[in-house]
Amino acid sequence: MKWEQLTPAQQVEVEHQLETAVRGAAEIIPVEELRSKLIKSVATGVPLNIKLGLDPSAPDIHIGHTVVLQKLRQFQQSGHQVQLIIGDFTGMIGDPTGKSETRKQLSREEVQRNAATYKQQIYKILDPDKTKLLLNSDWLSPMDFAEVVNLAAKVTVARMMERDDFTKRFQTGQAISVHEFFYPLMQGMDSVANGTDIEIGGTDQKFNILMGRTLQKEYGAEPQAVVLMPLLEGLDGVKKMSKSLGNYIGIDEAPNEMYGKTMSVPDELMLRYYEMVTDLSNEELAKLKRELDSGAVHPRDAKMRLAHTLVRMYHGPEAAEAAQQHFITIFQQRALPEEIVTYSLASADLENGALKLVRLLTLLGFAATNSEARRSIQQGAVKLNGGRLEDPGAEISPQEGDILQLGKRKFARLSLL
Repeated sequence: MKWEQLTPAQQVEVEHQLETAVRGAAEIIPVEELRSKLIKSVATGVPLNIKLGLDPSAPDIHIGHTVVLQKLRQFQQSGHQVQLIIGDFTGMIGDPTGKSETRKQLSREEVQRNAATYKQQIYKILDPDKTKLLLNSDWLSPMDFAEVVNLAAKVTVARMMERDDFTKRFQTGQAISVHEFFYPLMQGMDSVANGTDIEIGGTDQKFNILMGRTLQKEYGAEPQAVVLMPLLEGLDGVKKMSKSLGNYIGIDEAPNEMYGKTMSVPDELMLRYYEMVTDLSNEELAKLKRELDSGAVHPRDAKMRLAHTLVRMYHGPEAAEAAQQHFITIFQQRALPEEIVTYSLASADLENGALKLVRLLTLLGFAATNSEARRSIQQGAVKLNGGRLEDPGAEISPQEGDILQLGKRKFARLSLL
């Protein structure tokens, strides 16, 4: 189907879908093929198959993970079908991308448990009616050894060694197990087995995703187009969002926590967050950019809208309104929240009416470990009745009704049993 054969309305639709597809993308490979696929789909009314592969070893989704999920959602809104492939088979090998050593293999039980967690989270973003949830063990497990040898024969060792991580490990004498070469091959076979038209992934997955194009050609199928999305910087504004670095916003976090964390996003990254992880339309996003450039909208107000949008997306409009009012009350009016959770201290928690501040923070759940509690104190993040506590070794004698605060978002009222 050629562009000239489309009606004016169809041409407008293709351009709209292409504009949406490239929104926020780091790279399109190749853009001409993506456009041709969209033209064919609009002309025939046949939806495209849009694939995302997920490694089930890390099932807790944060906002950084939703960059690719939001892109899938945009394709769904244009009528296309998502192939969400849980790598229950490839997960037992582990993706070697970015790794300096062989990944520990997951058991089938671990993989299945993690996959179940993904299923609970992804439908907060994706439309279940336009999502095929697939397990790649369905087509990879039945392959016999002859088929595996045939698959391996389609790619050279030299091609595999083009991967930076493999090259670095080889040059430094670190072991590379043969089975690691099969990870990109199996990911590519996911595209072959499911007739994928477009695959979406992060820039760190470029090698694996391009393998899908290679294998589709080898097996006589039309190669998929590729949409690579950038990795989202975390709240520190520098490193990619990661739970291990503590610079993340979790999609299951409480509304007030999510709102407060979003307000700490650096101003220079605000529009990037809007573009990559919110459901604002292209038109709304362009309008916001103009208003910020002209000064018609203050950056603080735009960031409050961002925080409200994220809470609304994952907790609903009422929770978003409540979280925004909470933020205004606490941080703009410098007041205590209307509702503060009361924590009752038992006599067993105290020694002669006192206890270590570090111990109190862990009892309240404000810190997971004593070392984390000490860091919070040293950073000046802990207050008792508005006064800052900066000695990690301090003991306090809590009184009925004392208010302990950690950072800007955690409060507890103490009660003595």
